[in-house]
Amino acid sequence: MQPKLVLENTIYTLEQLVSFNAPQIALAGRSNVGKSSLVNTLAGRKGLARTSSTPGKTRSINFYKVDPDGYYVVDLPGYGYARCSKAEREKWAKLIRRYLVETPAVCAIAILLDCRLSPQKLDVELAAFARQAGLPLLPVLTKADKCKQQERALRQREWRTILGGEVPLLFSSKTGMGKDKLWQELHRLAFPDMAFDTPSDGAPEPADEPEAASERAE
Repeated sequence: MQPKLVLENTIYTLEQLVSFNAPQIALAGRSNVGKSSLVNTLAGRKGLARTSSTPGKTRSINFYKVDPDGYYVVDLPGYGYARCSKAEREKWAKLIRRYLVETPAVCAIAILLDCRLSPQKLDVELAAFARQAGLPLLPVLTKADKCKQQERALRQREWRTILGGEVPLLFSSKTGMGKDKLWQELHRLAFPDMAFDTPSDGAPEPADEPEAASERAE
């Protein structure tokens, strides 16, 4: 059964934060990396999260409840948008840091990385922050459909080196590549002590070889 996403709360300051007694997985990434599109793809419908071709549109923290499992996928504002004022960038950076550090229910960070770009400084810094904070990191290469297989494999190797062996999941909101695998990983992070579902055909999914990981697709 495909999980469902329900937008349950939107906040603009941490003072508005409502305490949810359920695991929270933060979606973090640069402006225009495709977080809203990823949310809509997971939900299986357009319009749940508002998308825009203009970077920096998401200026709130949006809490999506995963039904029937009960945990939350939390869409954070994008970072690194140069056209915002310095004061505004600092405001949202502070909000993101405070949310990640001061919210005990945060159990992992899914960091979204543009497959078309070599590793970016702010993304590397966020990965380092997650390690320092002791938060599990789920790296996801978005817009994978826009890259050839050779470029996908290169990007995975680059990030595997940076992340100490962790191979990013390939994802495409346009084609659905990686959708089922991403759901499995989110469930595993939310409930690490529980077994998670195997693929829909009932057969165990073999582990990806690092060099062949670019062929991940659901």
